[in-house]
Amino acid sequence: MVSKITVKAPSSTANLGPGFDTFGLAIDAFYDKVTLTKTKKGISIITDDNIPTNPENNTAGLVVKNMKKKFKIKNGIEIQIKKGIPAGFGMGSSAGSAAATAVAFDKLFNLKLSSNQLVEFAGFGEKASAGTIHYDNVAASVLGGFVIVKTNPLNVISINSPTDLRMCVAVPKIDVPKKKTKVSRGVIPEKVKLVDSVQNLANASSIVAGFMKKDSELIGNSIQDVIVEPARQHMIPGYEKVKQNALKAGAFGVTISGAGPSVIAFSKSSFDLKKICSAMSKGFKSKNIDCQTIICKPSKGAIHQKK
Repeated sequence: MVSKITVKAPSSTANLGPGFDTFGLAIDAFYDKVTLTKTKKGISIITDDNIPTNPENNTAGLVVKNMKKKFKIKNGIEIQIKKGIPAGFGMGSSAGSAAATAVAFDKLFNLKLSSNQLVEFAGFGEKASAGTIHYDNVAASVLGGFVIVKTNPLNVISINSPTDLRMCVAVPKIDVPKKKTKVSRGVIPEKVKLVDSVQNLANASSIVAGFMKKDSELIGNSIQDVIVEPARQHMIPGYEKVKQNALKAGAFGVTISGAGPSVIAFSKSSFDLKKICSAMSKGFKSKNIDCQTIICKPSKGAIHQKK
């Protein structure tokens, strides 16, 4: 019988502009690693990172608690977490740990869960950081590639990405509020104009078509959001300059990664990606903010790491 499992899950970017709470994309910028070990009783968390170690306040802890209850597992579980995804920067940090934990639990107890079930259990972890369950980041981290999340009932559609799709991510070195996701969801308008809704729907549909046709240019050119981005951009100092610079440097489209403050530019492998990264850095520099830039591509989902 297996007594210990390690799973690595990728960072992710959600929304992709117009696909609020619906689109997610796994990216190979960062990874979280979770090791689950069977113990006699209880749930314990071991980590060197600055994250809650009370299972009730920890994404991985909540996933284990819910899965233990659902499948009437009597064993205790020790959860070892190694964070690679920066917390609170719109890269799916809580989702990475939650996705890795759900997949590890499934393998540890040989549950043979479906993709939708894994995403649903991983979604419980989002409660710890966002206060609500939403599935765009966890679905991308569990399954990899581009995902479309339908709810009531939950059904995740997964589409492989074009091989030449590349992203430049700028992660600004700024302080983020403790409950950042909650704060950034609070600024979204409750009512939207029909014309804006139609425009976002057209752009979102074009993104899906771009992934289906493996057309990176169509994807990038469709990453335009007239509803959520305008409401959130004031929370990211220098955002307009960062976006403008990246587009001038050759990016197809630029948007806020998830709830921010990271900014993501969409391009393809044949372009000068270092130039785009440099342009984004200069945009943040205009507000005296340093940033880390990463060139990345779509990633596979959570994978079991064999020794």
